[in-house]
Amino acid sequence: MPFKTPDWVKHAIFYQIFPDRFARSVPPNQNWLLNVPLEDWNAPPTVQGYKGGNLWGVIDNLDYLQDLGINAIYINPIFSSASNHRYHTLDYYQVDPLLGGDEAFASLLKEVHGRNIKLVLDGTFNHASRGFYFFNDILENGPHSPWVDWFKILGWPLAPYDGSRPANYASWCDHRALPEFNTNDPGAREYIMRVGEHWIKLGADGWRLDSADYIKTPGFWQEFRDRIKAINPEAYIVGEIPLEANEWLDGTQFDGVSSLPFLLATTSFIVGDRLVKGHFKEYPSPPTIDAAGYAEQINQLLQLYDWEIQLSQLNGFNNHDTARLIDVAGGDRASLYLSTLLLFTFPGAPCIYYGDEIGLTGGYDPDCRKAFPSPEVWDRETLEYHRQLIRLRHTHAALQIGDYQTLYAQGQVYIFARILEAEILIIAINAGDETAKVSIQPSLSSQPQQVLFTYNSGNANWSNEATQTSLNFTLAPRSGLILG
Repeated sequence: MPFKTPDWVKHAIFYQIFPDRFARSVPPNQNWLLNVPLEDWNAPPTVQGYKGGNLWGVIDNLDYLQDLGINAIYINPIFSSASNHRYHTLDYYQVDPLLGGDEAFASLLKEVHGRNIKLVLDGTFNHASRGFYFFNDILENGPHSPWVDWFKILGWPLAPYDGSRPANYASWCDHRALPEFNTNDPGAREYIMRVGEHWIKLGADGWRLDSADYIKTPGFWQEFRDRIKAINPEAYIVGEIPLEANEWLDGTQFDGVSSLPFLLATTSFIVGDRLVKGHFKEYPSPPTIDAAGYAEQINQLLQLYDWEIQLSQLNGFNNHDTARLIDVAGGDRASLYLSTLLLFTFPGAPCIYYGDEIGLTGGYDPDCRKAFPSPEVWDRETLEYHRQLIRLRHTHAALQIGDYQTLYAQGQVYIFARILEAEILIIAINAGDETAKVSIQPSLSSQPQQVLFTYNSGNANWSNEATQTSLNFTLAPRSGLILG
């Protein structure tokens, strides 16, 4: 069957918001929130503490995001929950009161759509929480609960809090706080489908599906797609699938995925042996690779899926589960800048994790979820760097939907082109510590006319010869540029 993904995603620049840590504002009609005990905004984050960021705070910062060039927001879970990250859902039909409740969500939708910004919600449908009404009923009534088949009950009695006894129910990665739905049960399945439909009907522009690969029920995601697209054919459905995702990207389930291959390949090449920690504390750090290794991994990734799907991937190298790249690289700013250059010139929608654009640091969870700082401590150079790349991405359609062609990959120098009809952009990266001089003779229909962007004094010269066009680069150490 033909692949069809939302056109707007191909031209989107996403900004991921962790709502408890992004911004806080309290309107007069919700001044009771002023009396809620919270952690100090600027103190290091803790696993269980709340800082009180809310949707009103997001609204107050929409002018900033719009000026930055953001036209899509992916927001971590907003439904009522007994956790600051809100992946422990209590009620899928209620926006968390601490976030401003349903009133704040309705205002947020109105404000983002008034600015032509899309809003994608985070759906946690593999598991709920111990306090979720239907699971709590089981805790109270045991096998007599009407909802006993909605979850994977393994025996009695249940032990949701006592780690010395068997839990007797399946939970996400054996975390007792996260009981898994039994999506084979028709009632549980229908409940999740209706939750998905409800928020799309209210105006949400799509779903990012948490731990989507954990749901194994045949036909589940196909039905979810059909029912969501019946309401809004341009709704974006993106699954969290860590690695290869062909099983879910067959055109009948997800429009794209948020995955690790781009993050891992880029880290291996750009950060290289500067790496001081992995993105995840549970997994080994990726090995160092040279330009040829990077080209091989990137081209393998680009061959995995239909091109329509490639253009709808959700790409990034930081999120709420990873140490931020600047920390992974031991504070090396060039690693952040060159990785960002590759992110904004790669097929698929780039996604900025809140604070990356102003130099926010952060190690492993919960440190990667720091509060967004006040403007006086922003790294203005990093902010301007992001602004320039975002402007280029919006200005040049070749960077959004153009073909991708590797032109050169030797040593620490990687050069590639994004091509859309007559528009050809060439991106050159020197990830090494020494100046590199490279001459290439690409088979392109036209040659670049000017330097559109440069980082760290990279420069390029090009010349016409009688029978061929050559591009001669002199690339400073740890530099990158875009020709157009």
